Amino acid sequence: MAVREWSIPRGVIVLLGLAAAVVTVAGMRAFADILGPTLLALMLTIAVNPVTGWFRRMRAPTWLGVTSALLAVYAILLSLGAALAISIARRAALGPTYHDQFDRLLANVRTGLGHLGIGEKQIHTTLSTADLGKLSGVLEGLLSGTARTLTSTFFVLALLLFMGLDAARFPARLLVTHGQRPGIVDALAAFARGTRQYLIVTTVFGLVVALIDTLALWPLGIPLPVTWGLLAFITNYIPNVGFLVGVVPPALLGLLEGGPRLMLLVILVYSLINFVIQSIIQPRIIGNTVGLSTTLTFLSLVVWAWILGPLGALLAIPLSLLAKGLLIDIDPTTRWLDPLVSSNPVSDPTPLGDPPGRPGNTPTGPASVASPDPSTSG
Repeated sequence: MAVREWSIPRGVIVLLGLAAAVVTVAGMRAFADILGPTLLALMLTIAVNPVTGWFRRMRAPTWLGVTSALLAVYAILLSLGAALAISIARRAALGPTYHDQFDRLLANVRTGLGHLGIGEKQIHTTLSTADLGKLSGVLEGLLSGTARTLTSTFFVLALLLFMGLDAARFPARLLVTHGQRPGIVDALAAFARGTRQYLIVTTVFGLVVALIDTLALWPLGIPLPVTWGLLAFITNYIPNVGFLVGVVPPALLGLLEGGPRLMLLVILVYSLINFVIQSIIQPRIIGNTVGLSTTLTFLSLVVWAWILGPLGALLAIPLSLLAKGLLIDIDPTTRWLDPLVSSNPVSDPTPLGDPPGRPGNTPTGPASVASPDPSTSG
């Protein structure tokens, strides 16, 4: 008697996968306060891990490499946290000095709307919600939220210590695992490599943008140009739209300092500098570096910011690389999705619709996926 083969319809599998994704996302949102700093610590550990590797290649003691890497990342976190704290304090001290200018600006707007024939009731309803404190609160929330993540942080610092100690021995563990699960090791190695490349490229572009913005705002007379340069550096890690977040505070100060003309000049300068670099040049280089399409980088920002908040927006690309490694690269049967999400997919000479067994066609499958040298997987 033949045994009837039982299988689940593909549509049911898709529905189960979507349901599992919904549950996973809901769980991540519920634990965002813990998950966000944990992922930040992971990304920082990956970023400084080459320091440990350099000491290992120089035959130095392992503890020296781990200590140097930890001191480097601690110095980065503390420096950035201190700079953010100083910026928040200076912005808070600057705010009260502009309340009179802001009130005069609202009065001028009210007068102009009245000349256009708009009723007093509509004008009052529209302008009653305008408040300088509310407008600057968005910026302060971003800066203070990032500062809390970077400086409040016994949790992050402790995680960095433990992850740094484990990272020193992790390459040897990967070499042992590669013999039995090469696909998993290759996917993890690709994620770590892509994350480091992304952080390097984004940091370099962020420093360039911050320097140019600071030098451009200084002669325009915009207060706190260094603060807005720091904000431009931080928002540079937000894919595609970080420029829009960074332009609002200096443009608003330009409006209060010199009126609409200075505000438009600030927006023009930012558009020429930040939009060209952050929205045209940088996404193309990052896409070619990490292998994610422009559309996917933008969707990454939306999804991860919704799940983890501001920290998710800052880590959107590395988190998408991690999801890609765990869901696509780790399994040979799902690697056919890679050309669909990559910015520079490898062309396949096989025409669509032709069976793989015909002459001249390239067979596809797990056997055609080349595994890198185990010595490079760590």
